[in-house]
Amino acid sequence: MSQLVALSLSIGLLGGLFTWLALGTLSVWAGFIAWACFFHCGGDTNALKQTIVGNLFGAVLAWVAAVLILQTGLPPGLVVGVTVFILCMAAHVKLLSSIPASVYGYAATFAIVLIDAQRFALAALTEVSYKGNPLLQVSASMIVGALLGFASGKLAGVMTKQA
Repeated sequence: MSQLVALSLSIGLLGGLFTWLALGTLSVWAGFIAWACFFHCGGDTNALKQTIVGNLFGAVLAWVAAVLILQTGLPPGLVVGVTVFILCMAAHVKLLSSIPASVYGYAATFAIVLIDAQRFALAALTEVSYKGNPLLQVSASMIVGALLGFASGKLAGVMTKQA
């Protein structure tokens, strides 16, 4: 079996299972973003670290930006500009060197915040529940997605060797 067919089958199987299990608890789209990020970062153990750390770093910076916008009255463009500058400059740290991984986490967090006006409120941003708090929900979803990326790569490897 070719690597492409094996990877397609493993992603299809695990992606379907993930969607079925995650609906109502995790953000499926954030999980798939992290899954793609894993392969974008190289599809190996180092990529798993870069994906999880970068996604979480971006999610935290987006959460900080949302809180600052709500609490300070600073212009949103200024807050986003400064936090994205920090996100990019953090690439000097080896573990945060994949700027796209951090951007994916940042974007996914802002997407969930802006899609629902109730989530762009301090009460939601500081809620202890991962279902209600955008930072916790995106972080959990992206960790699971990255792990599924790793698992789909391993499964594809097994399927390729057996053919």
